[in-house]
Amino acid sequence: QVHLVESGGGSVQVGGSLTLSCTFSDYTFEPYYMGWFRQPPGKEREKVATIGITSHSTYYADFVKGRFAISVDNAKNTVYLRMNSLQPEDTAEYYCATYTTLRSNTPLQTAQGTQVTVSS
Repeated sequence: QVHLVESGGGSVQVGGSLTLSCTFSDYTFEPYYMGWFRQPPGKEREKVATIGITSHSTYYADFVKGRFAISVDNAKNTVYLRMNSLQPEDTAEYYCATYTTLRSNTPLQTAQGTQVTVSS
């Protein structure tokens, strides 16, 4: 299993930015993908973005396209989610996760989660 450690998150005002980080222990098993899903209060889980750890191909949910950017630093074994132009509807618990495919909605492993709160 891959060990995931998530960091970042916090509270920002509308229009602000935050960056989430997720460090993974190794990527010796391939192919795999990493990304984030979120769970807003009282709502279903939503896939946010994924990236291929070696291919660097990306997927974004429509509701974050143009605002969020996912990237990976292979030297640091870390995936980043840069979130810009944050809106109140982005308020959620965000979870870093591994996936079998770029567009899969079913995470294999999940980090501990971090809260993102956007206030107006």
